Amino acid sequence: MSRRSKLYEGKAKVLYEGPEPGTLIQYFKDDATAFNAEKKGTINGKGVINNRISEHVFTRLSHIGIPTHFIRRLNMREQLIRQVEIIPIEVVLRNVAAGSICKRLGLEEGEPLPHTLIEYYYKDDALGDPLIAEEHIACFNWASPEEMHDISSMAIRINDFLCGMFAAIDIRLVDFKLEFGRLFDGDFSRVILADEISPDGCRLWDMVSGEKLDKDRFRRDLGGEEEAYREVARRLGLLQAEDSGPGEVLDLSSHRSRLRGTPPKK
Repeated sequence: MSRRSKLYEGKAKVLYEGPEPGTLIQYFKDDATAFNAEKKGTINGKGVINNRISEHVFTRLSHIGIPTHFIRRLNMREQLIRQVEIIPIEVVLRNVAAGSICKRLGLEEGEPLPHTLIEYYYKDDALGDPLIAEEHIACFNWASPEEMHDISSMAIRINDFLCGMFAAIDIRLVDFKLEFGRLFDGDFSRVILADEISPDGCRLWDMVSGEKLDKDRFRRDLGGEEEAYREVARRLGLLQAEDSGPGEVLDLSSHRSRLRGTPPKK
């Protein structure tokens, strides 16, 4: 498929004009950023792995009735997706205390939350994606009450499904980010899941060792980022040992000392 006009380039992906009206091509980069792009780097092969993982997750979510922008994977780094109007809200679901909530509320990392917590952040890099309340969303009309009902309902269903999916491969879904968009049909629109679901936007901990298998390895200079991403793909059945390239290691044991994380409290 010939490359189309570039429409948008973000921190981890590029969007190109799609082959048909209402479609886009989403390209996954190896670029890695943290702390609102204050820290920048590269994780070799990340785009390929995230493309595979996101395809797998979105496909499985569609099987339980979650509408998504995903149509099909085109190649190692590209997906064909539906064009949507992104709702300017990041939806974060937290099952275990980690990251910013620990700093804000003085919680110990790894402490299970009493129940799943949904947080909303306003998508604005210049402002640092600030935490907002549903009252802000209603006041500034970023999403209608009906859209927020759909978003929260889908978010809870997605969390329940993904917690079970990852638990089956001995991974704890600590927290993760979702984005939603409006898919238009004439004058009407409906909310569907957009963006991606991958180790870039999820905290994934090994359930036995507590090892971090996500972008926190990059954020905290722990090393072993490539191996951690590949380990998630391998456990999901998306990557076999023979898929590894020269010098690539799928067995995390050689990185055990650096990959050691804080096991969640029982």
